[in-house]
Amino acid sequence: MHGGNWASFKQKTGHMPLDFSANISPLGVPESVRAAVIRAVSEADRYPDPSCSELRTVIGKTEQVPPEYILCGNGAADLIWRITAVCRNGSALLPVPAFSEYRTALQANGFGIRTYAMRESDQFRLTADFLPVLKAFVNELPETKRGIVFLTEPGNPAGVTTEQELLLQILDICSRRGVIVVVDECFLDFLDDPESHTLKRQLNVYHNLLILRAMTKIYAVAGIRLGYCFCSDGELLVDIQNHGQPWNVSHLAQRAGAAAAADTAYRDAVRALIRVERKKLQTGLRALGCRVIPGEANYLLFHSDRLLTRPLWERGILIRDCRDYEGLEEGWYRTAVRTHEENRILLHALTEIYR
Repeated sequence: MHGGNWASFKQKTGHMPLDFSANISPLGVPESVRAAVIRAVSEADRYPDPSCSELRTVIGKTEQVPPEYILCGNGAADLIWRITAVCRNGSALLPVPAFSEYRTALQANGFGIRTYAMRESDQFRLTADFLPVLKAFVNELPETKRGIVFLTEPGNPAGVTTEQELLLQILDICSRRGVIVVVDECFLDFLDDPESHTLKRQLNVYHNLLILRAMTKIYAVAGIRLGYCFCSDGELLVDIQNHGQPWNVSHLAQRAGAAAAADTAYRDAVRALIRVERKKLQTGLRALGCRVIPGEANYLLFHSDRLLTRPLWERGILIRDCRDYEGLEEGWYRTAVRTHEENRILLHALTEIYR
């Protein structure tokens, strides 16, 4: 189950939790986005633009990607399901642990799934050991099946990044057989230097590359639902668009997304906050005796010898229990990095539990 199940907590307790289970910007919805949504309400009698023309133009300008390379969706999850529907009954290679929605969408669309287990000794980071497995997957792919490889940069739940040279080797191997490489960059904006990790400059080289992005996390608009992807294969983008319902991005979401994409100052402020607080939270968790993966985004994966979910819940705090991630057992948890005061409350609660 994903994090962010605040509604269930509120229904049972009558009040809102302090939610560390969902990796959302702790600064809340930007004022620019609030204003855009309010203005858009008066235009809600219109059908939304099915091609998201204005939104794609703004995103393209901000990201320096041609608008024709951009497809918008009702969150990144919508695009994951559309992509897997395009390649229905294909074969997939999935490094784990990974975001559960990949497997759910792949299984629903009849894929055969091969997994590659990343190791704690490598901080659950993809290494060159993956290449022989990838080559075997590509070489054994039947001519009649489409192939997909899902990668996450930075990884979820570990929050670590992959060496660029290794990613390029993966793209080279997959491009020879037309295997689609889906690189989920939804948490990329939380990195200290996101431009050094993105693969968007490779779009013109690798037409089998699909990059996933989302407004959800960095701009704290999870309830609005807005994701997008980059790809230089225009026919593939049309196919992905056609494998879902029309008008999938609401008018309010399009207006909110255009305002968010242009608000680079907010994004910089979030990144600066996370950079400082991530280090403090990591230090606090290690002081309690936890094994902490040194994540680079706005969340930390750690192992505790104490059961934490229920004791924290009783203190009004939600955390992500990661035992349902393939490759992780009981004792692994993921926590978002939030404001200094919120992180202090979490560490104080954990200190009480450990005592």
